[in-house]
Amino acid sequence: MMTYVVPLVIGFFFAFSLQKAGLGHYHKIVNQFRFKDNTVMKLLMTGISVGLVGLYTLKDLGFMQLDQVSSTYIVGNLAGGLLFGVGMALAGT
Repeated sequence: MMTYVVPLVIGFFFAFSLQKAGLGHYHKIVNQFRFKDNTVMKLLMTGISVGLVGLYTLKDLGFMQLDQVSSTYIVGNLAGGLLFGVGMALAGT
């Protein structure tokens, strides 16, 4: 049960922080695709970088092993993408 609850809670707070930062607004997303505003890309790249450093720090401290992480989970990726798309549609962006 906790395997599903923790990622959902983390995802909720990540999405909440994106909304509070104004990155869910229509003009921010459209300007990202028009190469006029890179705010969304900067935030996502920062998140990926922090996650990468965090994972390898946890690995080096012995709290986790990276060989335990599976390469991909297609059903989870599809469900996450669908949930993200529905959320964006409901938010009006």
